[in-house]
Amino acid sequence: MLHLALRMAAHRITALLAVACAVLGGAALITTTGVLAESGLRSQLPPGRLGGADVVVAAEQEFHPSGDLPIALPERATVPARLVDRLAALPGVTAAVGDIGFPAALLDGRDRPVPVAQDPATAGHGWSSTRLLSGARVEGRAPSGAKGVAVDAAAADAAGLAVGDRVRVVANGRPAAAYRVSALVDAPGADGGVWFADGTAAALAGRGAGGEGPRAGTVDLVGLRAADGAEERVADAVRAEVAGTGLRVTTGADRGEAVAPGVGSARSLLILLAGSLGGIVLLITGFVVAGALGVTIAGQRRDLALMRAVGATPRQIRRLAAAQSTVVAALALVPGVAVGYLLAGRFRELLADRDVLPSELPLTVSPLPALATLLLVAAAVQLSARCAAWRTSRMPATEAVAESRSEPRTPSRARTTAGLLLILGACALSVVPLLSRTVLGASVTSVAGIVAAIGLAMSGPALVRSAGEAVVRRLRPGVAAPTWLALSNVRAYALRLSGVVSPLAMGVVFVLTYTLTQTTVLAATSDDTRTGTLAQYELTAPALGGLPDGTLSAVRDVPGVRAAAPAGTTTVVWEYDELGEPAVESASAMILAPDARGVVDLGVTDGGLDRLTGATVAVSAEAARTRDAGIGKRVRLVLGDGAPVDARVVAVYDRGLGFGPVVLSRELAAGHTTTGLDQRALVRTDGTREAGRALAALAADRPGLAVASTAPDATGADAPPEVWVNLAVVVVLLGYLLLSIANKLVAATAQRRAEIAALRLVGTTPRQVRAMMRREAAVIAAAALVSGLLLSAVPLALLGQGFLGHPWPAGPPWLLPAVAATVALTSYLTIELPTRHALRTPPADALRTG
Repeated sequence: MLHLALRMAAHRITALLAVACAVLGGAALITTTGVLAESGLRSQLPPGRLGGADVVVAAEQEFHPSGDLPIALPERATVPARLVDRLAALPGVTAAVGDIGFPAALLDGRDRPVPVAQDPATAGHGWSSTRLLSGARVEGRAPSGAKGVAVDAAAADAAGLAVGDRVRVVANGRPAAAYRVSALVDAPGADGGVWFADGTAAALAGRGAGGEGPRAGTVDLVGLRAADGAEERVADAVRAEVAGTGLRVTTGADRGEAVAPGVGSARSLLILLAGSLGGIVLLITGFVVAGALGVTIAGQRRDLALMRAVGATPRQIRRLAAAQSTVVAALALVPGVAVGYLLAGRFRELLADRDVLPSELPLTVSPLPALATLLLVAAAVQLSARCAAWRTSRMPATEAVAESRSEPRTPSRARTTAGLLLILGACALSVVPLLSRTVLGASVTSVAGIVAAIGLAMSGPALVRSAGEAVVRRLRPGVAAPTWLALSNVRAYALRLSGVVSPLAMGVVFVLTYTLTQTTVLAATSDDTRTGTLAQYELTAPALGGLPDGTLSAVRDVPGVRAAAPAGTTTVVWEYDELGEPAVESASAMILAPDARGVVDLGVTDGGLDRLTGATVAVSAEAARTRDAGIGKRVRLVLGDGAPVDARVVAVYDRGLGFGPVVLSRELAAGHTTTGLDQRALVRTDGTREAGRALAALAADRPGLAVASTAPDATGADAPPEVWVNLAVVVVLLGYLLLSIANKLVAATAQRRAEIAALRLVGTTPRQVRAMMRREAAVIAAAALVSGLLLSAVPLALLGQGFLGHPWPAGPPWLLPAVAATVALTSYLTIELPTRHALRTPPADALRTG
C-alpha cells in the first residue's frame, strides 16, 4: 500500500505541494503555541540576587482555584521575621537571612535618579542580603549606623561614586537624605541594588519588630545557606518546620520564582496567551489542511475509481488516500516544527520588547510541543484524507468511474444542512457582546466569524450551484463565449469552486472580525477612560518606585489645581457563584480614595465613591448584574498578596471596560501592595496654561517626579501592548492563510490541464481560455468578498452595538479596501500563472498525461 501511495504521489506533485504547505504552516503555528504553553507551565526564572542561597522560604504567590490552573499573585506577600531565628537553629544551616526589598534610588549631582536596579520598587535591601548573592565582590566595608550605604558597582560608575563619597538617596518615599558610600558591590546577575545597615533598612521599610505599619515584624523571604553536602537535608528539615503555615520552600532552579512575584506572574500570561491562540490556530489549521486534501483527493478521483473497478475495496481506497497524505505530511512536519520553535523565540522577543514579558524569562524548549504537533497534525491529515475519499470509495465501481470526470449532480443534503446550521449558530453566538460588555464577550465575535466560515465551506457547493444556475438562466443569448464558459463552470463544478471560495472567505472573515474586534474594544475602552478621566494631568515617580511622601499636599497647593487624588493599580481574584457553581476571575483593580470623585467619573449609577473607606469596593454594572454584587452586598476577594478579604459594595458604575470590574478603597489595599506607596496622582486644574506650567515646575523641583497629560495619544503609541501582540498574531495567521490559499488555488487550476486541452482541441483559442479563467478568478474574488462580508456583518454589527452604541465597529478605513485588493490579487495571480503554464503544453500531451 505504501509503495502504491508513493507512486501516486509522484504523479501529483503540484496538488500535494498544497498539502505540504498547509501542513508545514500548521505545524509551525501549533508548535509555537505549544512552546508558549509549556514555557508558561515549566519555565524558570534565574535566581538573580538569591543565587547564593541554597534554600529559600517565601509566602505562596499563587491562588489555587478548584479544578483550574493556579493564578499568579503579583504583590509581595510577607513572612514573619521571627521565623529567621527558628530556621537558623536547624542543623546544617550556616546562615539565615531575612531579606526585605523597598523602593530606593540614588540621586546624582543634579538631583536626577540614577538607575540602580531594573525595578526601583524593590532596590533597597539590608546588608545581610549580600550573603545571598552568588560570587559577589565587595570593595569596602559593611554600612553601619543610620547614614551608611553600599551601592551597586555599575550604578556607582554611572554616578561617578567611589567608596567614601557622599550620595543622596530617596528611600521608600522619604525625602532625599545624604549617606556615605561604605562599599561597592559587584554581583553579576543580581540586578543591582542599594544596601543599608540591617536596622536602618528595617526602619526605612517599616518592617521593624516594634513598628506600627501594616507589615511590621515581617520580611519578604528567608534565604538559607547550608553546609557543603547538606542542602537536601536542610531543605527537608525546613519543609518540616514550616509545614501547615502556607509558606513555600524552594531550591535549585525554583528559587527564581521568589525573587520578584510580579515577574514570575508573567508565566501565567503565557498560559493565557497560548490558550487564546490555541483554539483559533487549531480551527484554521484543520480547515486549511482539510481543504488542501480535498483538492488533492478530488484530482485523483479517476485513479481511485479505476482502482475500485479492478477490485480495490472501499477500505483500501481510504487507506491509500490516507497513506499518501501522511507521507507528504511527514516530509513537511520536520521543517514545520523547526520553524515553530524559531517562531516561538521571535514571539517571545516581541513580548519582551513590548514589556508584556520580562526579558529574563526564558522559553522552555523540549520535544513535547513537537510530539503534540505530530499527533494533532497526523490525526487531522488521516481524518481529512479519509473523509475526502469517502464518497468515491463507497460508490459502485462503474458509477465511480463515470463520475470521476464530473461532480455529483446534487450536493450532499446532510452537509448542506450542517453548514447552514453552523451559520445560524454563529449568528446566535454573535449576540454575546450585547449581553456581556467585556473583553471575553468581545472575543466571541472572531470565534463566531470562523464558525460561520466553516459553515460556508460545508454548505458552499449547494449555495454556489444555486447561484450559478440563477445567473446562467439570466444570461443574454449574445454573451461572450469566455463569460458563458466561466459561468457554466461555476454551475457544473460548484464543489470545486466552493473549495477555493471558502478559504478566501475565511481569510476575509478572520481579518475583519479579529482586527475589528481589537480596534472596537480599544475604542470603547479609550472612550470610557477618556470620558471618565476628569484630571488633565498625572504625576508619577517611576525611578523612585512610587510617589514620595508629601507630593499630594504640595500638588494641592499649586495655584490652579482644583482637585488631586492618589490612584494605583493592583490585582485581585474575585470568588463568586455562577449558575450555582463556584467561579473565580483574576482582574486588574484600581485603588482610589474617597476624594477620587474630583478627578475621575466612573459613571456611578448607584452609591458613591465618597463611601470608599475601610473594607469597601465599587464594582462595574456588568459585574454587579452577573455576580449578584449590588449595593450593600458583600464580595469575597483575594488581594494581590493572597490575603482574603470580605468587602462591602458601596458603588456601582457603568464604565467597567475602561476602569475594570472592581475598584478597591485605599484603606483596603493598605499593606497588601509590594511598596505601599501611591503609584500616581491624578490632578484636575482650572484648565489654564499657567496651572500646567506650575505643575511642571513642581515636578522639576522634586527629584524623580514626572508630569504627563492624561489625554490619549492620537498616534496610538500608548496603546496597550496586547494590541501589538494581537496584531502580530493576525499577521502570522493571515500569512499562513494566504500561502495555503494560494497553493490550493494553484493546485486546483493545475489539475484542469485536461479540461483546458479539450477546450483547445474543439477550437477555443488560448486568448479565450485566458479570458474564461480570468472571469472565473473575478467570480471567485467577488464570491469570497461578498460571502466574507456577509458572514462578518452580523457579528461586527452586534459588537459595535454592544460596545459603541451603533451597529458598526471601529477600525481603520483602509482595512476593507486592503482586504479586497489582497483577495483580488491572490485570485488573479494563482489562476493566471498556472493557466499560462498549462497553455504551453500541447493539448494532446496534456490529455495523455492528465
